[in-house]
Amino acid sequence: MDVYRKELADTKQELDTISIEIDSLLQRQASLQQRKTELDSILRQSSAKSDDNDKKWDKQDFEWSNNLLAKMVSVFNIQTLRPMQLQTMNVTMSCKDCMLIMPTGGGKSLCFQLPALLSKGITLVVSPLVSLMEDQIMALERFGIDATKLDASASKEKVKAVQEAMLDKNASLKLLYVTPEKLAKSKRFMAKLEKMYQAGRFSRLVIDEVHCCSQWGHDFRPDYKFLGIMKRQFPEVPILGLTATATTKVLEDVKKILNIPNCHLFKASFNRPNLFYEVKAKPSAFKETISEMVELIDKRFRNQSGIVYCFTQKESEEVTRELRQQGIKTGCYHASIPAKQKSQIHEMWLADKILVIVATVAFGMGIDKPNVRFVIHHSISKSMENLYQESGRAGRDEQRSDCIVYYRFADVFKQSTMVFTEQTGLDNVYGVMSYCLDISKCRRASIARHFGELWDKSQCNKMCDHCNKDTEGEKRDVTKLGLNVLTILDQASATDQRITALKLLDAWEGKGAGSLKVRGLDPPKVSRDKLERIIGHMLLQGFIREDFHFTPYSTISYLVAGAKANLLKSESAKLAVEFFNKRRSLPTQNSNTDNSPSSQSDHKPLAKQNDTKPKLVVINSENSKFSNFTGTSTNQSSQDENDFTKTKKSGKLKRKKPVIDDSDSDDLDFGEEFKRKPAMKKKSSRDTSSSKSERISGSHSNNCSNSESLNGNLCESNEAESGDDSDVIIENVKKSKAIMIDSE
Repeated sequence: MDVYRKELADTKQELDTISIEIDSLLQRQASLQQRKTELDSILRQSSAKSDDNDKKWDKQDFEWSNNLLAKMVSVFNIQTLRPMQLQTMNVTMSCKDCMLIMPTGGGKSLCFQLPALLSKGITLVVSPLVSLMEDQIMALERFGIDATKLDASASKEKVKAVQEAMLDKNASLKLLYVTPEKLAKSKRFMAKLEKMYQAGRFSRLVIDEVHCCSQWGHDFRPDYKFLGIMKRQFPEVPILGLTATATTKVLEDVKKILNIPNCHLFKASFNRPNLFYEVKAKPSAFKETISEMVELIDKRFRNQSGIVYCFTQKESEEVTRELRQQGIKTGCYHASIPAKQKSQIHEMWLADKILVIVATVAFGMGIDKPNVRFVIHHSISKSMENLYQESGRAGRDEQRSDCIVYYRFADVFKQSTMVFTEQTGLDNVYGVMSYCLDISKCRRASIARHFGELWDKSQCNKMCDHCNKDTEGEKRDVTKLGLNVLTILDQASATDQRITALKLLDAWEGKGAGSLKVRGLDPPKVSRDKLERIIGHMLLQGFIREDFHFTPYSTISYLVAGAKANLLKSESAKLAVEFFNKRRSLPTQNSNTDNSPSSQSDHKPLAKQNDTKPKLVVINSENSKFSNFTGTSTNQSSQDENDFTKTKKSGKLKRKKPVIDDSDSDDLDFGEEFKRKPAMKKKSSRDTSSSKSERISGSHSNNCSNSESLNGNLCESNEAESGDDSDVIIENVKKSKAIMIDSE
């Protein structure tokens, strides 16, 4: 009987494995089918020529053409139009429905503001944010154009004056801005719109950020769906939908919602050639992140305008306070700040009275400030669309500008717990995580793929951190390490324990609660950032997943085995992760590529690291007897000193962080295919003075066999070439109480 029971158990296990494999194949089939459809659409769009019906919109022989071009020069002081602008204006002036997809800063606003001047009635503009409306109205007022907005802060007198202008044929009002909530929740305003329509004063409906209509869009707003009745209520009013970011799926959904299936579609390329895209490793300590940002702003962007985006209102206030303490003129902007104060901050920033706006996503949509030289994301965005839009607020004057994302693994879970209830919330967050984890693909190629466009990375012109470096990535098999993660999760599940990403990392490194540690599972000799990278890829590939639980005060994300976990256990699938096969050089303190204002028009590739290994670096050189130690050359000492910086207050030395630390190491276990010979363990020494020095320098441990070295990389353990001299050196260093750091 025992034999049959064992066979039955084996049969059930095999059936379960086959079921998982079938599900995985079906998911892969659906994914490939969707991608095939997208590629077919991309190729059709790129190869098909515009028909005669589309070509005619390029012409300048319409009855309004002369007046349009005259107003363009006399009112807006614009000499030439950008691609897609003339076609869009001709379509909307012909009272036809139109959709325009154009990158942030491409000039979408002009496509309805200029036609509004030529129309007899009022152009109604639906906009999602008050800050967007305020910015455009301020710009229009400078051009002498009568424009206003109606929102919750409007006084009764203003509401009455606007409603009278809506029906007065002699009124000068040309553009009226409202939020979608105003239309959805104010029957009185809808009644006024009907009267304006009957009087022939409703010239067009403009829907800005039109992707918000679709539940598949990254910023779905329920009240935007109300706009679906506008075509039914006002059938003769042309609709113009505008967005910077919309996938093919979102566009089709928006057309259906707005009842404009046959509208004209104009789509400009996503590419902004003057923007430099970059991802930096975010330090775990808040103060360290601020120090890096201050150094970046002070040196690379000194006296230049920029935006820093934060995840929460509290975070934006903290960052603002820290930047101000460092002497940077900074203003804070988020939804809870009083409207009058927000307007003041906005105006001061536009006038360059303050240089940096620290804000949540409540700030920025449609912001028309041409000389924004940098956009820094203190935390990752919740979607690629948001990241692209927010970054696109830089460089509207076509001059070199930088778009920098500070990525930290823990920030992924801050976002996921906020958006997991949305239709595509988790997929969007994981898309940004994938963008940040990638170590080799052109940033523009990643953006193009997301938005369904063809892109040749050679067109990037080294305007992203990946195309601007010499290192290459190589995928390696880390299945063995992935199985270790699943072992920890299985034990936690068997003992009815929930485990967060932080606790998982601690348990993997042999730290934290003893109940989560697995007996017989040795901590990997791998730096924590690489362990985070492996877990991140397991999350993206479905080997693990997030499990969300509500508490009275927050939502917590736990990690559990994913749908494909059994595939990894049964060796039906492999876990492959990309790592650098050459080490990227650390930026030096005097590097023109990172800090010099003159480097803004040209980022030189990072220098290749010297093949010769320096034996040691003396940090406390003033007090050390070995400041002129012959084992380290003068040039090398100078180079290594540049890898450290003093904090302004304490004067303590801290090693500067690399741009992204993803270099490989000899002791990283990549599975059977990549096994290496066991390395000789080097002798380690601990004493009270070295422990104190470690705390000063930020090092976790001086035992290189089990933890990270100061620069965040793994210590090399195969340093037999140092021979017996190493013991003498260590003893001498003890006497001088200097910190000696073995560099890779």
